[in-house]
Amino acid sequence: MTIQEIKTAIETIVDPSRGQDLAQLNAIKHIGIDEDKHTVVLIIEVGKKNTETTSQMSRQLAKIIKLDLGFKGVLVEYEQVRPSALSKTVRIIGIISGKGGVGKSSVTANLAYAMTSLGKKVGVIDADIYGANLPKIFDLKEQELMGTPDEKIYPAIKDGIEMVSTEFFVEKDRALMWRGPLLGKVLKIFFEDTIWSKNLDYLLIDFPPGTGDVMMDVSRFVPDIKVLLVTTPHPGAAHIAIKAGFAAVNLKQDLLGVIENMSYYEVDDTKHYIFGTGGGEKVADKLLIPLIHQIPIGLPDDAHNSIFPPESPIGIHYLTLARKVMTAYDQH
Repeated sequence: MTIQEIKTAIETIVDPSRGQDLAQLNAIKHIGIDEDKHTVVLIIEVGKKNTETTSQMSRQLAKIIKLDLGFKGVLVEYEQVRPSALSKTVRIIGIISGKGGVGKSSVTANLAYAMTSLGKKVGVIDADIYGANLPKIFDLKEQELMGTPDEKIYPAIKDGIEMVSTEFFVEKDRALMWRGPLLGKVLKIFFEDTIWSKNLDYLLIDFPPGTGDVMMDVSRFVPDIKVLLVTTPHPGAAHIAIKAGFAAVNLKQDLLGVIENMSYYEVDDTKHYIFGTGGGEKVADKLLIPLIHQIPIGLPDDAHNSIFPPESPIGIHYLTLARKVMTAYDQH
């Protein structure tokens, strides 16, 4: 029995999440034969990696490979296909927090700038649906996105960084009053209907604080997302950050580590721990992940709209953070 014969036998199986067979979708990514165990090893790409899809396909694969072809067993690994708007190589990182006010959006923006300074092509999704703040940080408040006849959109671009946000779709100074189904639609715009550059190295996603619908919905679009958790040293922030971390674990999101923001305020080489100490370490220890970096509080004149230049003291911290994050991503 050859690998080609196995491929021919299984390629008529239909992916129920996409309604086409494996041959049409070019979804058979690997076929191997373990001669010692007389077992077939497969990697199959699916539209939706959920129990309904994988159980149905596994039953059909087992019938063909074990009953029809006579092998003793089959091992299948399923990979969910990314939206076509995203390249297969872009590294996707979510930035989450347990509560608001910990500087999650400013961390996202400065991390994007730091990665750009290190020569990376970066995109940002402002998925903080109700509290979109990145356009203000990026000085893009009045931005009007360009579209195409087939209702795709181009992201805004600032200093080489691509970005989309709900702020671009609502009237100025008006609150967003969307519920569950509409949230899914706006995320579809971000992930499937935005014309992202194909050479993006990193796509950063700024999540809303807490553990609401957006965190769950994003996992449906990009299940291979890896996550950074932002907290402050304050015990209250750390306590809620732990809950957000466990929510990410339950969604099978890979936690890269903890960023402790506003760790201290430094004057004349003396550190003042305004919000206390130990919050980042507590979160990291509880979730069994590393404390990647501690970002101090910056002076107001160090930054423009919360963006710190790479040569500034806080900017240097963000360059260090970016290097650590990129290394952590590649090691996971």
